[in-house]
Amino acid sequence: MFLTGGPGQPGVPLMKRIAGKMAPVLKDYRLVMYDQRGTGERAIRCPGLQEDMGSSDLAVPRKQSIADCAATLGPNARYYSTADTVADIDVLRRDLGDKRLSIDGVSYGTFVAERYALAQPAHVARLVLDSVVPQQGYDPLDLIALPATARVLRSACAATGCTTDPAEDLATTVRTYHNGAQILDALTSYEFADANYGGVPEALHEAANGKPEKLNAFIATVHQDDAAPAEALSQGLHAATLCADGHYPWGTADTPVAGRAEALEETRQELEPEQTWPYDAATATGLGSLLVCQDWPRMAVPPSPPEHRKLPNVPVLLLGGSHDLSTPYEWLYQQAESTHKPEIVIVPGAAHSVQTRAANPLGRQAVYDFLLR
Repeated sequence: MFLTGGPGQPGVPLMKRIAGKMAPVLKDYRLVMYDQRGTGERAIRCPGLQEDMGSSDLAVPRKQSIADCAATLGPNARYYSTADTVADIDVLRRDLGDKRLSIDGVSYGTFVAERYALAQPAHVARLVLDSVVPQQGYDPLDLIALPATARVLRSACAATGCTTDPAEDLATTVRTYHNGAQILDALTSYEFADANYGGVPEALHEAANGKPEKLNAFIATVHQDDAAPAEALSQGLHAATLCADGHYPWGTADTPVAGRAEALEETRQELEPEQTWPYDAATATGLGSLLVCQDWPRMAVPPSPPEHRKLPNVPVLLLGGSHDLSTPYEWLYQQAESTHKPEIVIVPGAAHSVQTRAANPLGRQAVYDFLLR
């Protein structure tokens, strides 16, 4: 079973592409993909939120777009958590007549795979986790991705022969223009187009020296290119799932809306510079996915398996790219601590979604070897 990302990305429209990538193992495996509830042909449609965010996790939407989407879902919003997806997978497994599944998850799909394995350990044969979100869930403040940006940009700069320090230039730019959230949003989208972030060090260097025009144009172009219909990635489903699952500075989904903004501001004031450098505290507390859930209506928290348990003692391959900012490989090593004897492969120069996007075949070959062993 191959699990796509998001949350909000469908599976069925991508099956032909994934089957091509997985061709070497399909003589021994049956490939199963499906559309998570609220995605694909039956995607949750929130036009305002879709226009504001497209395929981005971090773009900041209008408050009215959030309110309109929440009103569209109403009390049904509580039925789109990861726990619901896990339950759906087990229904599908039974309908397929399979005792155990080998699960290959990418990005948010890794989190679903981990949560399924925790909930149904007897029904998992092996796991491939590509671009890992740890089983504890994503950090809405992105306190791993913020400092990881320095490592990734410096590595990409070395690979392309640039002569500046993009991390120092980024810190100066954020300090000058207070645009850290917009820069991080652009970088995590641009990695899908260029794993070496070509042109970014130059734009940051100019901005740090008082000429932000090239950087502003880069941010605007990436945001424009992020446009996507709900059928490709439903932002309504994305919001409902993250808000149901998440742990935030104010608490969880059942925390009253009144007081959430104050709790977030208290968190901003408590953040230390080393936690966010080369960004600032306002970047950590100004990301779109966080702000959506700040204004999302109160709802019951879905049940989930204990997050501190280790995954079942089955073979697990953890796969990451050294230039991934969406799910930095620091998350992969965090998940490794909750995994029995994981096999770890970091692909040099690769960004997000190693199996389907990396030019370097190392990751795909590792998956083939792992599944056919």
